[in-house]
Amino acid sequence: MILNYFNALAPYLPLIKAPMKQKLSWQEALQQCVTRLDELAILIPAAARHISTEAQNTFPFKASRRYLAKINPHDATDPLLLQILPQAIEIQPKDDFNRDPLEEHRYNPLPGLIHKYSSRVLITLVGSCAIHCRYCFRRHFAYEDNRPGTQGLVAIYDYIRAHKEINEVILSGGDPLLANDALLQSVIQSLSEIPHLKRVRIHTRLITTIPERVTPELIYALTHTRLKSILVTHCNHPRELDDDIATACNALVQNKIMVLNQSVFLAGVNDTAETLINLSEALFASHILPYYLHSLDPVAGSAHFEIPLEKKRALYTEMQEHLPGFLVPRWVKEVPGKKHKSIVG
Repeated sequence: MILNYFNALAPYLPLIKAPMKQKLSWQEALQQCVTRLDELAILIPAAARHISTEAQNTFPFKASRRYLAKINPHDATDPLLLQILPQAIEIQPKDDFNRDPLEEHRYNPLPGLIHKYSSRVLITLVGSCAIHCRYCFRRHFAYEDNRPGTQGLVAIYDYIRAHKEINEVILSGGDPLLANDALLQSVIQSLSEIPHLKRVRIHTRLITTIPERVTPELIYALTHTRLKSILVTHCNHPRELDDDIATACNALVQNKIMVLNQSVFLAGVNDTAETLINLSEALFASHILPYYLHSLDPVAGSAHFEIPLEKKRALYTEMQEHLPGFLVPRWVKEVPGKKHKSIVG
């Protein structure tokens, strides 16, 4: 099946706009991700005295070398560092911060499937990422019980067929772009055969951490389907972006793949109006449209990222005053049990 897929791909390769000249394949870049705290301390000396091995044991450290290279190695308060640094404060319990803040266990009818909102479902295609964000609301998620595998995917397709109110499937995880192109193409093709589906959406951090992932094969998988393909990146600070990311996203957009971004209000990371305004401008310059600005989900280990509500209101008002409407992301909050996101601003 994989051989047939690549044979079918060959005639289209000249038609797919190449994203960039690659020095590394995305697989090689992924293999070079840093996972050891002693290496982090060498690369970012300012981080050394703030590293907590106990926090690391709760949620392992991981980051791509591209991401780490953007951090000021002598600044322990660098906003990119704070997003990935295991700190002792994570293991201090706090009321209202728990392991399943969105109560996803209530909406998990099959391994690998979350059906929280009536018209769309989410598939946790893989359980790993190229970067471990310390505020991740799924940092305690039971991925070991939610790896669908081949038979599990068949059961998921049957579930979707039986629920005709579903018109969109979100591929998430983990990071679904860690799946190989052949698997992605197979999943998207199987979904396209379900008549009432209209869209497939991919939520990924990989585009902004390993942009080499945007390959002709990926673009082929996302464009050679009757479903509308949407890719949602995750970026919280303008310094996360670079020219290679812009080139990759331009390739997606030029091939009629919508690229959106969702970010999170994070103390110490983007808690100034200047940063949030610059983020929206930088995203748009990189061919990405700001989509959602989330309030922090109260997951255990992330309380130090919380921003007071009144400060968030002031920041959002200032964004509205300085940005055109199409660059102001919707400020939203997830409330367990609600059948939709709550629009805050």
